[in-house]
Amino acid sequence: MSSETVGLMLDPYSYAFHADPYPYYRRLREEAPLYRNDELDFWALTRHADVHRGFRNSTELSNRLGVALDPISRTPEAYRTMSFLAMDDPGHLRLRTLVSKGFTPRRIRELEPRVLQLTTEHLDTALRRDDIDYITDFAGKLPMDVISELVGVPREDRQYLRGLADAVMHREEGLTDVPESALTAAMELMVYYADMVRRRRRNPAEDLTSALLNAEIDGDRLGDDEIMAFLFLMVVAGNETTTKLLGNAVYWAGANPAQLAAVYDDPARVTQWVEETLRYDTSSQILARLVVADVEFHGTTLHEGDTLLLLPGSAHRDERVFDDPDAYRIGREIGSRLLSFGSGSHFCLGAHLARMEARIALTEMILRTTGFEVDADNSVRVHSSSVRGFASLPITVRRA
Repeated sequence: MSSETVGLMLDPYSYAFHADPYPYYRRLREEAPLYRNDELDFWALTRHADVHRGFRNSTELSNRLGVALDPISRTPEAYRTMSFLAMDDPGHLRLRTLVSKGFTPRRIRELEPRVLQLTTEHLDTALRRDDIDYITDFAGKLPMDVISELVGVPREDRQYLRGLADAVMHREEGLTDVPESALTAAMELMVYYADMVRRRRRNPAEDLTSALLNAEIDGDRLGDDEIMAFLFLMVVAGNETTTKLLGNAVYWAGANPAQLAAVYDDPARVTQWVEETLRYDTSSQILARLVVADVEFHGTTLHEGDTLLLLPGSAHRDERVFDDPDAYRIGREIGSRLLSFGSGSHFCLGAHLARMEARIALTEMILRTTGFEVDADNSVRVHSSSVRGFASLPITVRRA
């Protein structure tokens, strides 16, 4: 750690940090807006303007080693599991454009009635009881089902894939890299998707996997490995982050009863509930970039080969941008200042799907209950170097 940040420590692997990163962020924004961790060999940006600038800078900052801090993941082979998220242009643009031929806004819109149906099925089952685990009984199931419906994973395989996706994201206390269990889960996921792509090539269906196999621009098509990588990205990034968004929304609304009451009074405010949760406690907290050309922040020049972390979780609590940022206030103006889905050429392709799922899921929860209380003392957080949310969230509901 550099002399300027003595007493400050940003450790994305620390369980204490996972419990509440925001006091760390606050100090870093004030005392070390460009933070250096010598032990883990990274720089970090915490202020909103700097994070936004970092997201939009694809000249000096590269995605080619992926967006995770974990040393074992930061290789030129990162694209094999993280698809175009671990690429720069022109490769990034080519792959994103081809994937977009299958992952179309129309396909997402047409999925909405099925998302509502799945939400209803899971909530009807969960709400037979007053005491439920919101993650296990609902929020962990819905996004996995939605992604699975989209890409063509049969119902009987979904719990297995969700378990693998959870394992891929888990980090062990005291280990500053990917644990063996996560590597094993990643390999199992890729084996599953390789088999699914082979089956769809032989027998196409009305799903995204088949659409990706048929995607073509001027004779250019996606290879099987490219489709597998995108499917892996979908189940890890699309499924996990949406589960965490739903859990965070329920947790923070439960901790702020006046805010929650306002949503029950007017369910149309669910959209604002989603947006404030994305700002206040976003699922994606930390994303890495590789410095590929000299770039200056706060009077310090970063050089080729340096690792720079962008912290949207901190940016969203920046007092320079948001009034009273540590208050959870549903209905505040956020607009284009939200960085949960990134910005620039790597803006999240699944942002609309995530928002649609959350809107439907939380609206149906409000319509089927008259209130709920969160058992915060018995909640269990996930432990990840990049994603924030709950593995277990017990709540007591009052059914309508």
